Amino acid sequence: MAMVRFELSWQSDHAAHCDCWVEPDLDLSRTDLPASLAADLLDQSLDHCRSRMGGRCEVQRRDVTDWVPAYREDRLLELDPAQFNRRMLAGRLIHPRVGRFYPKGILTGVEGIAATDRSPMRVAALDAGRLRAELNHPLAGKALTLGARIEAITDRDPHAGHSALAGARTNAPTEAPANTLAARITADGPGMQARWRDQPTDFFSDRAFDRQDPRPDAGFYAKARLVHHLDQSARAELSALFGRLLPPGARILDLMTSWDSHLPDSLQPAAVTGLGLNAAELAANAALDARVVHDLNRDPTLPFDDSAFDAALCTVSVEYLVKPLEVFRELARVLRPGGLFVVTVSDRWFPPKAVRVWREIHPFERAGLVLEYFLRSGRFADLNTWSLRGLPRPADDKYAGRVALSDPLHALWGRRSGADGS
Repeated sequence: MAMVRFELSWQSDHAAHCDCWVEPDLDLSRTDLPASLAADLLDQSLDHCRSRMGGRCEVQRRDVTDWVPAYREDRLLELDPAQFNRRMLAGRLIHPRVGRFYPKGILTGVEGIAATDRSPMRVAALDAGRLRAELNHPLAGKALTLGARIEAITDRDPHAGHSALAGARTNAPTEAPANTLAARITADGPGMQARWRDQPTDFFSDRAFDRQDPRPDAGFYAKARLVHHLDQSARAELSALFGRLLPPGARILDLMTSWDSHLPDSLQPAAVTGLGLNAAELAANAALDARVVHDLNRDPTLPFDDSAFDAALCTVSVEYLVKPLEVFRELARVLRPGGLFVVTVSDRWFPPKAVRVWREIHPFERAGLVLEYFLRSGRFADLNTWSLRGLPRPADDKYAGRVALSDPLHALWGRRSGADGS
């Protein structure tokens, strides 16, 4: 038995994508892996695993495009807009928006779709007399490759089969049985980050950037909160990601930061500047060389010179921005040409201060929203998305008895394009 990390890679019109899924107790002899991939994993000795990747085994990537059904034009339906049940949720009127995902059960009068169907469909087009509903899997039509590596050898009884956790932790789409490995890796999100056929997604209607608490942020954040907003496993993954992406000797801006920048100890930046809302939290952040208290929702202008930084981070905070495009353009201004901007998000935030659209969309659509910020700002190239789901929650975490899995992570990054940021 082994803990195995799978990496599903694919490409959209504007970005490269990598979606990671962890199986905590996988019997490699009984799983529905591609045969050659399973054979490669089984062929790795424990000593070999310990000698590579800091104790992790990797195997060559395999094509798994057939893990999702092939794209079918007859699953792109032409419907009357009245077939979209705008009152599906009690007390809330839902307006269809182009590019957005909704549960298939929101459609009425469509053969084979029940009102209880929660698998995703996408509004591909909408006008006065027509709604085009995309029913294909979000990854349909994409070339998919799968990599895997053994993270650890476990002591579970192989005759016990998959853990109950592995079989029950996803709402798989109807196209694949929920308990197959293929469904667990491809279901409930991957593919939803990308635009539909290079068409901008309408995340911006319906007062998208309203908040439950519209009062100035300075009051809400006046009291220092020296607590972690991610569990220990997620924080370790975040630090490792920054270690892979950030160059040594960089001038780093940590945007909307607090008392922990999650930078790895091995990273040796030239300087780290933190911008946040609470002076006490910034003072407690030992990674910072300079500290600036500044409210981006009051004034999105960054108080720094052009090309002042080599890299910038925004960690689990982008959901609070009410003027995100202005901030992204400002970020590009203060980055040198080719400078890196990394945005990371999870599923924990302060609800009163998160913008409305963030609260209403699927977690993988949130990654799509941030990708839309990058694209609409017009200032970034070489875009990437990365996600991680399925890590077990640390046994000593305060939510361990109630939440089985570690906090999921999404990261998006791009590089400032052009000498003038345009």
